[in-house]
Amino acid sequence: MNEQNYSNVQRAEVLAQALPYIRAYHGKTVVVKYGGNAMISEELREQVMEDIVLLSKVGVRVILVHGGGPEISVLMNRLGKKPVFVDGLRVTDQETVDIVQMVLAGKINKTLVNLIETKGGEAIGLSGMDGRLIQAKIRDQKYGYVGDVTNINPKPILDLLDQGYIPVISTLGTDEEGNVYNINGDTAAGAIASALSAERLIMMTDITGVLYDRNDPESLIRELSVKQALKMKEEGRINGGMIPKILCCIAAINGGVEASVIIDGRVPHALLMEILTNEGAGTMIRPDGEDE
Repeated sequence: MNEQNYSNVQRAEVLAQALPYIRAYHGKTVVVKYGGNAMISEELREQVMEDIVLLSKVGVRVILVHGGGPEISVLMNRLGKKPVFVDGLRVTDQETVDIVQMVLAGKINKTLVNLIETKGGEAIGLSGMDGRLIQAKIRDQKYGYVGDVTNINPKPILDLLDQGYIPVISTLGTDEEGNVYNINGDTAAGAIASALSAERLIMMTDITGVLYDRNDPESLIRELSVKQALKMKEEGRINGGMIPKILCCIAAINGGVEASVIIDGRVPHALLMEILTNEGAGTMIRPDGEDE
């Protein structure tokens, strides 16, 4: 049904159906990890920012955590520096970490802040370096300046939320010596969600969610307990790039997040579908129930 024949009555019905969810999430904290095709496509990027602004306007405390791997690779190639990956991680020497800082904390972060504001929201961009928000240590010398999160300082985020701003966070971290590290975006988002005891961690990906049959995109699993997700991983039914996302979701739940959700960022307004409808838009990972 297109916009022309979507009647005012139907619009009112949609808003009325969303009201219980708006009430349920009012004043709650939601961390959105954003990247992939939803970031690359200009149309999808605008829709995601519209969704975030709408959620903020109805009282949801939204935190946007973003990556930017493809744009980092593009700039590296333009500068004549070939990206190198080991075990799926970008090898990050000093020159590369400077490029990562330019792209994440500079271009992408400020572009998203500007877009949110053009959609009627109020946003302030941060990197994990600001206020020692993301504290980190080196993961392994073979990866260079790739870091693991050691601590999250939530104060800069809470200060912005309390003032009505949407924090937009790029995933760079620092150690006590001031070294800058490239931090995996999913891991950083999970750690931030845990530090804030968020209601939801929502990870926007390039896939539908967890599937019963990975060859059948229609076999989406709407909800899994932690125990069920781990069992599927052990059985090999969750594999490849989905494994670290599932483990990140589980780590967030173990850290105090109410539930983690993997949604398809390629679907228009998937974020609103997840928050404001009963069906949701992906796979929810929840804590184990007492009967399990």
